[in-house]
Amino acid sequence: MTDRVAKVLYIDDDPGLGRLVQKALEARGHKVVAAVCVEDGIKRLTEERFDVVALDHYMPGQTGLDALPLIRSLPDAPPVVYVTGSDDSRVAVSALKAGAVDYVWKDVQGHFYDLLAQAIGTALEKEKLRQDKEAADRAVVEARDRAELLLREVNHRVANSLAIVAALTNLQRSTVSDPTALRALDVMQARIMAIAGVHRRLYTSHDVQTVDVKSYLGGLIEELRISMLAWGSDHDISLSAVPLSLPTDKAVSLGVIVTELVTNAYKYAYADNAKGDIRVSVTRDGELAALSVADDGVGLSASAPGPAGTGLGTRVIKSMAIRLEAELVYAPAQRGTHAVLRFPVS
Repeated sequence: MTDRVAKVLYIDDDPGLGRLVQKALEARGHKVVAAVCVEDGIKRLTEERFDVVALDHYMPGQTGLDALPLIRSLPDAPPVVYVTGSDDSRVAVSALKAGAVDYVWKDVQGHFYDLLAQAIGTALEKEKLRQDKEAADRAVVEARDRAELLLREVNHRVANSLAIVAALTNLQRSTVSDPTALRALDVMQARIMAIAGVHRRLYTSHDVQTVDVKSYLGGLIEELRISMLAWGSDHDISLSAVPLSLPTDKAVSLGVIVTELVTNAYKYAYADNAKGDIRVSVTRDGELAALSVADDGVGLSASAPGPAGTGLGTRVIKSMAIRLEAELVYAPAQRGTHAVLRFPVS
């Protein structure tokens, strides 16, 4: 129990008892102010700072239970110790439910003075613990806010750095004339921008730990469509996605896979500059999500497990799928290619 000296407001309609309580508590080192009614007590609480209020149960025309809500509603209200001469335990229970931190049975012999002093000490200790907890909670919130601000700034800088790398790749493109090399640089640029898009979403969002998949893939697909126009490919591409949020690392892996599958569809699905559809969808079934990329093009040859090319894209997809704890499969389709990737959400 604390030995701290307290400034106590004692509210009791009996002035004689108020003086006795004042004398007994002051003998124990406390400073006591007596009020003879609730109105006087409330007025003093609005004018002065008290550490503890000791509130009597019986008052003219009301009880301390009527006064308790008024006291507790005051700004920065002090803790209340309820004092009652009633032997009805329901009074004490009601007082505690109404916000009192403790109660003391009042006897006519005055033996309750020691109990009241102990209750005041307990109230001070509880109040200190409450204030310490609130201070700790505020410190945690402030630390979390600082960490989120720092993480948002990191994501901002990462996104900017990746954008610079993509721009340098584009500059390198201007020095290359070989069509195969140009395509390789364009695909590499798309991969870089897919990763940059995740970090861009993170630093512009209130949530710096997860990425909204629909919003992210919507922006990524539009960037891919614009990039593919530079290749002379203009296909209708659509996105259908259920509400889904993923951690940063999973969103990066998913974005890279979408980039590979969509660019494959642009490059290989439609021959002789034919125009067609590319459909991207994300669905969810419980703790599993599924990514689907489909087209109505020429489809896969019977001897090839995936689109033709250097094989780098396939290795990239496999690497990203491992990070997602998933495996890409090509579902049977009457026309075109239908790639499906199922992965756990959490």
